[in-house]
Amino acid sequence: MTTVLEKIARQLVARTSFPAVATGRAEDAIVDTIGCMIAGMNDAAPRSVSAAFRDEIKQDGTSLVFTGGRASRSIAALINGTAAHCLDFDDNFHPARAHASAVLVPALLSVATSSNEFSGIMLVRAYLAGLEAQASVGFGVIPSHYNRGWHGTSTIGCIGAAAGVSVLLGLNEAEVANAMSLATSMASGLKGQFGTGAKPFHAGIAARNAVEAALLAQSGFSGRLDILERPQGFLDLFGGEQATGWADFSWDEKHIIETRGLVTKLHPCCASTHRAIDAALDLQNEHGFSIEDIERIDTKVGRSAVDNLAYPDPSDEMQARFSMQYCLAVALSNGGLSLRDFTPQAATRPELRVHMAKINMTSYSAEEERGVERLPHKVSISLKDGRRLSIERLHANGAIMVPLTDNQKRAKIMDCLRWAGLQDLELSYTNLKSIFSETSVNAATNVILARQSNL
Repeated sequence: MTTVLEKIARQLVARTSFPAVATGRAEDAIVDTIGCMIAGMNDAAPRSVSAAFRDEIKQDGTSLVFTGGRASRSIAALINGTAAHCLDFDDNFHPARAHASAVLVPALLSVATSSNEFSGIMLVRAYLAGLEAQASVGFGVIPSHYNRGWHGTSTIGCIGAAAGVSVLLGLNEAEVANAMSLATSMASGLKGQFGTGAKPFHAGIAARNAVEAALLAQSGFSGRLDILERPQGFLDLFGGEQATGWADFSWDEKHIIETRGLVTKLHPCCASTHRAIDAALDLQNEHGFSIEDIERIDTKVGRSAVDNLAYPDPSDEMQARFSMQYCLAVALSNGGLSLRDFTPQAATRPELRVHMAKINMTSYSAEEERGVERLPHKVSISLKDGRRLSIERLHANGAIMVPLTDNQKRAKIMDCLRWAGLQDLELSYTNLKSIFSETSVNAATNVILARQSNL
């Protein structure tokens, strides 16, 4: 009997051509993630990881490291994955409840920058394979797996990224399936770490594990191919009480990036805040009130969102990214959020505390959420003049239902490049986009990072 992993591997190897909408969205996601990696290169989390492995980073190492130098494929993926996720500005992928690209792109780049044989076209195809693999694994365990407390970025993300790296390496069906099997034994990451540097480290761990699983499979190493569905396998141990498994799973003719897409973040903070932020800003734009005019704000969100947003009174910038009170107060004070709102100084501004105290958060009940993939987040704002304004949001800005404009995408990348200290933003942006037109990803990425080293 064909196992789930074998079916996934067959699908990934067989799907070799993609329509322009799929490749365009993949290219956007890769550029967006590299922008986040560049912005995050000076953050404490990737700098600490880089310092821990300083003896393995050299100028003539195998793969590019965004914090400087080159290292083995494993160490490069570990550091770059941490950099991609440390600012929480990277995209979300609902079918896996994961920051899909923060794992996939660093893992793929660690291989693609190890020699000049990997082209932009190969990178895009491998990215699409890895994303489809994440969705396929997620189908059997999401949302139960995530609600149980597993960080899908580092569990499902690791397994799917292993498939993407395998496709980039040109592995066959059996090897792709074995890479995913091995990655299943490496899957780890607890949502209890949210609000600490361990959370972005999860993306780095997953990227590193994905690379190593693919390399092990390439060398002939193998694991059980029924490890997703068998007793004491992934579903059994990681699935949660309501996980459905893969009995009803099938692939659409269109790629998952066409039908579900990614959510490109407009705000550099936990996605659990985004629908409430967008909803509140919609009300503010429509009715013209200021935060000083507000008496009380009530938000109703999903249960997992409440679990994620565990810091009503954050003490640093990492906790602030996981605080509904902080993020919503800043957004309504400034008309939005930017990277400069998440520094140690910004996160502890005393003038915000009076407004944060106005914000309350409750969740749907387990019964309300049962059998429903997605419920809207609701915001009610009571103004001092007696008006009560209410709104709800099913999708955040950046989802394919509410896509960012080209100008918004570009402005975000420019913000990332500016945050990293780059001077000639236009040239840096052009270099970043050229990664898909060059015959060598390594050569194109070298140009991008050479500009950073000259700062």
